[in-house]
Parts: sequence; structure tokens; C-alpha cells
Amino acid sequence: MGFTSGRTNEGLGRRDLIKRSAALGLIAVPTMSFLSACASSDTGTDEKVEKGTKSAKNPLGVNETAALEVVIFNGGFGEQYAIDAEKKYNEAFPKAPKVKHAATEKIQSTLQPRFNGGTPPDLIDNSGAEQMDMGVLVGKNQLADLTPLMDAPSYDDPAKKVRDTLRPGVLEMGQFEGDPVWVMYYAYTVYGVWYSQTNLEKLDATYPENWDDMLALCAKAKKKGIAGWTYPGKYPYYLPFSLYPFIGKIGGREVLDKIDNLEPNAWKDPAVKAAFEAYYELFQKGYILKGTPGLTHIQSQTEWTKGKALFIPNGSWVENEAAPTTPDDFKMMVGAPSSLDSSDKLPFGTLWASGGEPFVVPAKAKNPEGGMEQLRIMLSEESSKNFTKSVKSLTAFNGGTDGLTLSTAMQSGVDVLKKAGDNVLNPRLQDWYVKLQKEQIGIAGIGEMMAGRATPAETIKKIQAFADAAAKDQSVKHYKHQ
Repeated sequence: MGFTSGRTNEGLGRRDLIKRSAALGLIAVPTMSFLSACASSDTGTDEKVEKGTKSAKNPLGVNETAALEVVIFNGGFGEQYAIDAEKKYNEAFPKAPKVKHAATEKIQSTLQPRFNGGTPPDLIDNSGAEQMDMGVLVGKNQLADLTPLMDAPSYDDPAKKVRDTLRPGVLEMGQFEGDPVWVMYYAYTVYGVWYSQTNLEKLDATYPENWDDMLALCAKAKKKGIAGWTYPGKYPYYLPFSLYPFIGKIGGREVLDKIDNLEPNAWKDPAVKAAFEAYYELFQKGYILKGTPGLTHIQSQTEWTKGKALFIPNGSWVENEAAPTTPDDFKMMVGAPSSLDSSDKLPFGTLWASGGEPFVVPAKAKNPEGGMEQLRIMLSEESSKNFTKSVKSLTAFNGGTDGLTLSTAMQSGVDVLKKAGDNVLNPRLQDWYVKLQKEQIGIAGIGEMMAGRATPAETIKKIQAFADAAAKDQSVKHYKHQ
């Protein structure tokens, strides 16, 4: 923003200011007419294929002669990785017809008639701008339980179950309530504070591991005409990619769980107050790039890759998305949220990482075992490596990078995951309550605060009211951490 808000208290130090007692691809919400149609359809006449005989090579009991139909979202990851894995399916079941494959950018409108008629494909990559609302599909019993897949022997090591080969948080993301697993998130996203190692080196700086150092570096950059931060101001729900794990680091993962659970006064926790006031200080001291509130995600990333700002909150897809404007010597990296101070409940390195690219097997699929087997193949080391090499992204398979030459961005993601260890957080608001997370918390709440149009206290009060209203809304399916 380039100026100091009228609300700034210049005489206060940071510890006085931050008093405390403790610590998206972009998707559209599907229309209710579609969701209701999906939920109410019982008109399908096509019966499921007969199950096959289970064996060591066929642990899910796939019918070896049955057809398999797969529909893939044709977005940033393309479709070739899926086609390659489907070839492995055809090799495993040579008596079956060649896998029927389709790719589209319009998942909802393409598959709506299929769901309405009770004849959906066997496996769907439910992603993109027309992604179907997962919470609604689960709540209306439209998806098959993937627990048989999770308990099946992994493709590479029969001594391990598939569930034991997954990265932290992936299994839990697919569990909307209780033990059933409804979604298999195939890609794996590291969220955090992204930066250029080259641009930090130009300032003779390293990534700041605490907030005092973060502010000091932003001040140093400002003197050189460089902003500390930018973000997609038109889509400020990107800010939680670093802000939510910052809250969890300060107050512990239980703070984020209470927020996800829509518990009363969850947003009034001291950790939220501390984190909001820290971020608000970036605005107050003029460390946000001028014009940021009017930028899209692409525009903010472009300003960042041009070196106009040091840091941007984002997910690991940013490497591919920002590639057209990223200099060859940029050395893109990701950092976990800086510590607020030594009283934080969790150590530096704590971050948000979770699955992306959600695959589902519809409850009315003709060949659900085939759909699950295709996912089992995709979760092999070979298929995982193929995905990583092709699209520069990690998969849900906990491995698959040995022997690969990784970009600095990908290697950075691997390194921060290793450092995080068990301290990987997985907020669920963006999965469970799309409108609340994006339109209300993101745009009307945090976005207004970071643009200087609301104080942290005003923002917390507003967001708590949004959360309370969502908790009371009986038209919405509610979920809780188990």
C-alpha cells in the first residue's frame, strides 16, 4: 500500500502492539439445482459389473473383462499422466477393453447429465473451476467409500497398505466425518511464503525465521524500493495459505481444529488476534506492494517474479503458473511461516501441506473396483515419478522423488516437508465450507483488513459472526475433526 494507516500507533513497539495471552485453482460453487439433481437421482438402470476374484495381483477383486471409464480435469496438470497410468491398467487386465478416457475443463456441466441419470464414470478427477462441491456430494451419499483401496496392498510393496504410503494429511482430507474415505487427493501441495533466493541474496539476507527478522528485512527492502509482500488482492483467500499455519504455529493445531469445527468464539482465540495483528503490521508499515488489493493471482505473481516484492503467500502450483514470467536465475523457494516469538506452541518449520487434485469414485459407478485399482496404480512409485517429472508437482505418494533432478522450488518443498516432520497442519475450511472460506473470511474479512479498511479486532468480530451463521445454517452439511 506504500503508506501508513491512520490507525498506526507509531509509539508502540511490536510486543506492545501484538499483546496476547497465548497464541483454489479457483473453484466455483456448483448451483443448487445441479447438487439437488445429483443428490436425488435414483433413476439409473445400468447395473454394476460383477466383481472379480481377489488375488495377490488383483487385491481389489477387479472384474478382469469389465470396461473402465475415467474422466480427467484437463487443467494445469494436463491429462497425459492419467493416460500413462491407464496404460498400466490395460497391461494388468488385457482381457478388458481399452480404458475409456476423456478430459475436460468443465467437470460439472459435462457430468451433470451422467449423475442425473445415475450413470456416472468409474473414476473422476473432480477439479477445476467447475468442480463439484465435495461436501455436498459426501453429504448426499453420491461417492463410494475408498476404504477398500486404502486397506489394499500398495502397488510396489504388498507388505504395506496403500494408506501407509501416503503423505501426511492426505488420508484425513478424504475423511469428511468418521472413518470412511470419500476422496483421494492425488497431487500434494505445499503452502507457505514463497520467495526468490536470488532476490534475498541481493539484499544479503536469508529467509526470516521469526517475525522481528521478517519486519527488519521488509524495512531493508523498502529502502531499496522493494515491497516486502504482495498477494492476490482480488482473491485474498490466498492469504490463509501462510496465515492459517501461522495461527496454528502460535496457538497449536487445536486452534485451527476449533475454527474448522465452527466452535463458538474460535476466532477470538489469542492466537488469531496475535497473527492478525502481525499481518496487519505489514500494512501499517507500508510493507505491502502498492496496488496489491487490485491484483489478481496472476498479476501479483508477475509483480513478485519481476522482483517488486520479496514474499507472496501461495501453493506449490505457483512454479508452473508463474513460469512464463519467472527469470531463469530466480531460484524459487518456499518458507514455513516465521515464528512470532519463543512462546509459540509449535516450532519453526510448521506449515500447511495437503492433498490436491481430488479423485472420486461415484457411488453409482458401474466398475468401482476398477476405479479404485486405477488409483492404486497411480499411487505406485513409477506413476508418481512420472507425474512429478511431467508437471513439476509432488503426489500423495510419500516418495517418488529419488533419482529425479528437481527444480529449486520442488526441492524446497521436499526440504520444508522434511523439516516439518509431524508438524504439518491441514485446515479444512476450504474443503468443508467454500462460501465461508472464500467470500466471507477471505474477501469480506481478511481482504478488508489487509487493505487497511478494517482493524484486526473488527475483522475478528466480523469473521466470528460469519462462522456462527454458518454453524446455524441447517441447509449446510456440517463436519468436525474426529
